[in-house]
Formats: sequence, structure tokens, C-alpha cells
Amino acid sequence: MISYVLRRLGGALLLTVLVTLITFLLLSTSFDSVAASRLGNSATPEAVTAMKEQLGFDRPVLVQYFDWLSHVVRGDLGVSLFTSEPVDQAVSSRLSVTLSVITAALLCTAVASVALGVLAAWRGGVIDRVAQGASLVGFLIPSLLIAIVLVYVLAIKTSILPATGYTPLADDPGQWLKSITIPVIALSLHGMASLTSQIRGRMIDELRKDYVRTLRTRGIRTRSIVLRHALRNAAGPALTVLSMEFIAMFGGALIIEKVFALPGFGSYAFDSSLQGDIPVIMGVTLFAVLLVVGVNLIVDLLNGWLNPKARIH
Repeated sequence: MISYVLRRLGGALLLTVLVTLITFLLLSTSFDSVAASRLGNSATPEAVTAMKEQLGFDRPVLVQYFDWLSHVVRGDLGVSLFTSEPVDQAVSSRLSVTLSVITAALLCTAVASVALGVLAAWRGGVIDRVAQGASLVGFLIPSLLIAIVLVYVLAIKTSILPATGYTPLADDPGQWLKSITIPVIALSLHGMASLTSQIRGRMIDELRKDYVRTLRTRGIRTRSIVLRHALRNAAGPALTVLSMEFIAMFGGALIIEKVFALPGFGSYAFDSSLQGDIPVIMGVTLFAVLLVVGVNLIVDLLNGWLNPKARIH
């Protein structure tokens, strides 16, 4: 198990370096425009050249990247070119908003999908038809469209929930819950449809296998067979789907945060990209890669724990 963990950590580290290197190489094509943006519309070519030298953009690209990487290793992500705000502090404060929304969305997705998927496979009948119908609706109707309808009904017509804005959890838990409810629904719907369908299918396959019949002949209660044996075997693929939904939600947060005026990671990344704020873009990329790699690593380790055969690959 230790060698399995070390292999995964090594792969995660290599992927992080590759993604940040490619991002920096792509950003290097915009050094001139970034220097010009700092000077304004009246910038002369000589002034732009001087600004590039001041920012260190005149050095070879790889030298600049490894200089950035060496500072990152020492915990220094630099400062914003336009606000002089430390990147690590700016990203951390906004990441907490995004993670609070995504964590709530993932929790809702996992709980609702497992409950509905297991009951659909176990009980069948009306519950199964409801689960399949709900999954179909989740696949067919864009989540953002449903969110707009919810905004109209719950925020504009009835004023039950706020249409925009964000209240930190530490300030007021009740208002925090209200402020994230519609964004969480918007982020969760597609994931619920996908995960419910996945769990239902896997549970049906597991409940038809020989070991289930053997357990029943031994007098093991059906509830125990479903929850302790079949669900554990079905959990591996479901975890993979859930990790993919996390990545999709992370990308979807960019749109959701702009629509609902949430001061999160996605809207910060969007605004920084428009400005060409290279230190911020690199910091945002690094945090995003570490999050995605970290979640995939946790899922791999859980899969390795649930299924020892997975450690071989």
C-alpha cells in the first residue's frame, strides 16, 4: 500500500509541474500586452520595453518559470501586478467561498444519489421509475436554466432566498445557507443525475451476483447484504464519477459565481484572466491543479482500499 501511495504522489507532483509549465508557456505570449496594460493606452514602445524589464519579462521563459517555481516551493506566490495584493492570501480568501459551495454541492449529490440509487435498485417499482425519471430530467435540462427558474420563484416572486450575494459561514450560518442554496442546486443537478444512474446500475449488477444469493441462503438480512456488501462493491466506480463531478463543479463555479455574484475563486480567476495578471493566473492554476490532483489522489487511495486489485495498476 505504501508503494502504491508513493507512486500516486509522484504522478501527482509530475502532473502539477507539467500543467503549471504549460500554463506559463502559454502566458509568455502575452508579456507585451500585460506590460502595456499596466502603463495604459498612452504607453510608448520604449515604455513597454522598460516595463517588461522591470517585471522580469525580458528573461528567457524557462528561467522565469523555474524562478517562479522556486519561490512557490518556499511558499511565495508573488503579488498581483495590478493590485499588489499577495496572491496566496487573495486566492485563499476566495477559495474558501468556492469550496464551501462545492463541498455542499458534493455532499448533496452524494447523499441524494446514494439514497435514490440504492433504493431504486433494491426496492424497484415506483422508486425505480422516479429515480430514472429524475436522472433523465437532470441530464436533459441545463442546470443553469433550472437555477434561473428557482431565482425567479424563490428570490424574485416569494423572496424566500437571496438572488445574489454571499454571507460567510462564520458571520451567520443561516444566511450562509440561504446564500448558497440556489447555486448549490445549480451545481448539483447534473451530478445527481449521473451518480444516481451509476449507483443504480452497479447495485442492480451486484444484487444479481452469486455471492448475494449465497449470503441470502445463509440467512443474512437483506439490509445488511445491500449496505455492507453490495454497496461497498459498487462504491469504487461511484467514487470515480463523484471525483469527475468535483472537477466539473469546479469549472462550473466560474459561471455560477459570475451569475450569482459570489466573491469566489472562479470569478477571481475570470477577472484576473481578462486583466492578464500573470502571478494571479499562475497562483489560481496551481491551486486548481492541486485541488483536482488531491481529490483524484484521495479517490485512488479509497479505490485501492476498497479493491486491492486496483493497487496493481
